[in-house]
Amino acid sequence: MSVTTISSRELNQDIGRAKKAAKHGPVFITDRGKLSHVLLSAEDYQRLTGKRRNLVDALSMPSLSEIDFEPARLTIQSRTVDF
Repeated sequence: MSVTTISSRELNQDIGRAKKAAKHGPVFITDRGKLSHVLLSAEDYQRLTGKRRNLVDALSMPSLSEIDFEPARLTIQSRTVDF
């Protein structure tokens, strides 16, 4: 992920460049040298705002394999029913 910083004047002159940069990471927009806005792709915005994911999306996260998870083995035994 790359971060791009552009001035509001540059944004007004070349919005296409900012949109292309937002595909690769956030674009910080400055006004008179101070951060004023951040441009994100729609996908990044949905991810940050907590868009619901389905189980397949959640389990396909790249860093998921780095998590150690060893649940205890469960033993299920049957028992007789008393009517």
